[in-house]
Amino acid sequence: MRAAVFGSGNWGTAFAKVLADAGNEVTLWARRPELAAAIEREHVNPDYLPGIALPETLTATHDATAALDGAELVAFAIPSQTLRENLVQWAPLLPTDAMLASLMKGVELGTMKRMSEVIAEVTGAGPERIAVVSGPNLALEIAQEQPTATVIACADPDRAEALQRACSSAYFRPYTNTDVIGCELGGAIKNVIALAVGIAHGMGFGDNTAASLITRGLAETARLGIELGADPMTFAGLAGLGDLVATCSSPLSRNRSFGERLGRGGTLEQAQEATHGQVAEGAKSCRSVLELARHHGVDVPITQAVEAVCFRGLRPPAMLDALMSRSVKSEV
Repeated sequence: MRAAVFGSGNWGTAFAKVLADAGNEVTLWARRPELAAAIEREHVNPDYLPGIALPETLTATHDATAALDGAELVAFAIPSQTLRENLVQWAPLLPTDAMLASLMKGVELGTMKRMSEVIAEVTGAGPERIAVVSGPNLALEIAQEQPTATVIACADPDRAEALQRACSSAYFRPYTNTDVIGCELGGAIKNVIALAVGIAHGMGFGDNTAASLITRGLAETARLGIELGADPMTFAGLAGLGDLVATCSSPLSRNRSFGERLGRGGTLEQAQEATHGQVAEGAKSCRSVLELARHHGVDVPITQAVEAVCFRGLRPPAMLDALMSRSVKSEV
């Protein structure tokens, strides 16, 4: 398969490597011409995955037209809140029957749309052409070829299976699913829950607190997902529990690390400076996830608390006090 991956950060580069290792011809698009040139010349991404050798069959470019030439698969791995503005530029260049895959995990601010919905709206592609890749996929570990599994979700099972075949390798095992809504919500909300776990860890709390936040975070994810039409079983799988555990537990998780800095008393700006100017996806998505939940009348207390810490001046101790003082009730 001829594939193009738009976004040369950790995850975009790692997924491009997966596709190339699976036998595909892959072009990686980079926003900065100098990074594209470095990847093309050295077969290493020096900014995001230094020391990881990239396959010779993987090329890089800053030219979107060249990247899309003949592409049968186009995967997007850019910050979720920039997807729309970029797609407006790329949409006229997209091959008319190419499969479009979202590697992003977020909900768009203002519109409350999932990434697949943004892709459909801007490109006019039908649901049978749009897929979502989601799971416990920490980019560095995948780039190091550590065994991992993921979910390919698409309304069209045949298209899902085609992408499954295209990215199957000795270290990357994809499963298929038709529940696009559940897979996308699981990926977006787990970033917010990981911030909460990071905040608690930064305050000095241990595994009981983390496990409680992970479990109750999964419960509020499922509540919102079911309201939107997702399959509850999706949240017990790789795109739900699997992704949530990896993101909340690993020091490689930007969301957890970002939350730790907040938990130690840092501001949003200070946490951003400590992560080399990058804002964690959970901090960007918590407002849109909260807006989506309120629109549908779903209670999401952890998301609400994280949003208050990030944007309303709530201090982390007050966040945990608010969560612990909620009225007691049945678990289910």
